[in-house]
Amino acid sequence: MDENSDKRPTLRSLAEITGLGISTVSQALRDSPEIALETRKRVRLAAQQAGYRPNRAGVRLRTGKSNVIALVLNPQDGGSGFFSNIIYGISDALSGTAYHLVVTPYSLSDSMEPVRYIVETNSADGVIISRTQQIDQRVSYLAENGIHFVTHGRTDMNIEHAYYDYDNETFAYDALRRLKAKGRNNVALMSPPPSLNYYLHTIKGFDRGLVNFGMNGFLVGATSSDSHDDELMEAGFEMSQRKIPPNGIICASASMALAVNAGLAKGGLKLGKDFDMVVKSVNPLVHLLLPDIIGIDEDYRKAGFELGKMIMARIAGANAIDLQIIEKPQAIEKD
Repeated sequence: MDENSDKRPTLRSLAEITGLGISTVSQALRDSPEIALETRKRVRLAAQQAGYRPNRAGVRLRTGKSNVIALVLNPQDGGSGFFSNIIYGISDALSGTAYHLVVTPYSLSDSMEPVRYIVETNSADGVIISRTQQIDQRVSYLAENGIHFVTHGRTDMNIEHAYYDYDNETFAYDALRRLKAKGRNNVALMSPPPSLNYYLHTIKGFDRGLVNFGMNGFLVGATSSDSHDDELMEAGFEMSQRKIPPNGIICASASMALAVNAGLAKGGLKLGKDFDMVVKSVNPLVHLLLPDIIGIDEDYRKAGFELGKMIMARIAGANAIDLQIIEKPQAIEKD
């Protein structure tokens, strides 16, 4: 075995591989516009094949940058696939760049703690957060400290910031339209947590749809998509025992739908017969367990990809107001 085979590749060895100068290789890895695009691609490919990894401490000393994007995320996604898919999407967007992703989990009890740590230690060049509130302390804090950041979800603040959001108002409105087409006219909404901004969008779409489609409806206010399964099952059972049970249900998440349906079934109601259910972000397992469910998709991987592109654009100097996307819902068609 070559005695040098276990040594980490360096800028010098990459220069030897590519036939370029060390300075040129270094600038190419930093994606310097002074180096031709084809040369930058050739150097990045050589670095990838050689297994080159920059010394982060050295990079930070030379440039003042960490080459880190921090994703601050609560890991409890209720089986929706949100956690894994948004990470995959951001990783796709960062692929081929000098940046790598660090996931910072946090407890719902204190969403500020990881954001403070990142800012105080200067441990990331950009931050991505989710579960935005109408007035979000994290957004204020990051903006005040001059940190590049993007959010998964909007806020209602006098701070222009980059965001990628799902159109939950249209989701709720379209869910009612689909239930109306099924002949359902008494609808229960199982909402997201009231503390989150997209709760307001969901309620707005629900209220507008009830009026426009001439339907009756009510909000199941004691629970949300953050509630435990036993609470959601109990809510479903209680609905089944109403004098006039709902014949349409709208659920803000797939895991919520499974628990609510179990409660309704316990009360003697059958999906597809006694009621129909529209659910956001239905994964294949939920479709297998509840084949009669009506799914409206939220593409978390696409969301992650767009967020990744946005944070890179912010770091490069793009204006936040030019980086604001609201994604329209898409129906999930059955095979």
